[in-house]
Amino acid sequence: MPTRQKPEQAFRILLVEDDPAHAELLRRGLEPQIHGYNLQHLTNGEAALDYLFRRGPYSQDPNSPRPHLILLDLRLPRLDGLEVLQHIKQSTELRRIPVVILTTSSAERDVAQAYDRHANSYLVKPVEFAQLRELLQAVGHYWSSVNYFPWP
Repeated sequence: MPTRQKPEQAFRILLVEDDPAHAELLRRGLEPQIHGYNLQHLTNGEAALDYLFRRGPYSQDPNSPRPHLILLDLRLPRLDGLEVLQHIKQSTELRRIPVVILTTSSAERDVAQAYDRHANSYLVKPVEFAQLRELLQAVGHYWSSVNYFPWP
């Protein structure tokens, strides 16, 4: 199946995850699913917004290319994932970037709040790595191969 991003671009994912072990598992799980992707990993909500809004160390375009997909944890230091999601979806520059909540919480309140803030998907991280790999296989295939993106 043809890729849906522009051919001259690597598929870019912004991972906002404060747990380094989870981030490494996610990276390892995505690697075989999305060939030639670029993963930018940030560990807190404030840094994610700086990156996305090109502030501070990310003020130059080459330091902050727009991601094709954002994988966002809910429980983050400095600014939680729901607040980050709200800022993204309120921005005319960023609102079209798909945001997938990828968290350990299956609480109905968290799910509802994420969708109220226009999350594109809400996924609960499985405990077992084999199940996580299966989930990431589906995520990688859908977002990098099946889904169409609006390109400026």
